[in-house]
Amino acid sequence: MGIKSFMGRRAKASSKKEYDAPILVEDYMTRKLTTFSPEQSILEVMESFAKNRISGGPVLDDNGFLVGIISEADCMKQISESRYFNQPILDKSVEKYMTKNVETIPHDISIFDAAGIFDKHNRRRLPVMKNDLLVGQISRKDIVVAALKLSAQNWK
Repeated sequence: MGIKSFMGRRAKASSKKEYDAPILVEDYMTRKLTTFSPEQSILEVMESFAKNRISGGPVLDDNGFLVGIISEADCMKQISESRYFNQPILDKSVEKYMTKNVETIPHDISIFDAAGIFDKHNRRRLPVMKNDLLVGQISRKDIVVAALKLSAQNWK
């Protein structure tokens, strides 16, 4: 289990001074996140996905540290297994189904660098980290929205 950061793979973060508009991941990320614990049941997670209209979220330990990410795709595994074993969706824990090798992105890289990361990796969302702490989440949709807001700007 581990957290992999794209920080080592990036070029020096672009400076805001080069642009008239905010261009950093932290300017467009979601800060108020629905988070989950490893002990929660998959059933609770699926209910939260439906209620909050989300498709995934970070899993935090009791100290608030990122230990995984759970998504609808992870829940599909449980749903599939419940049919295979002819069992209802039980209170199986998030820990069993979450992705533990979480790729993260630093808060201070440009949306352009983030777009490159999304282009190279098959992820819908990435946890955003600052000083090894979770500070938000950025999605492909967030990057598209940022690009639309910057469409009138001169991209250097």
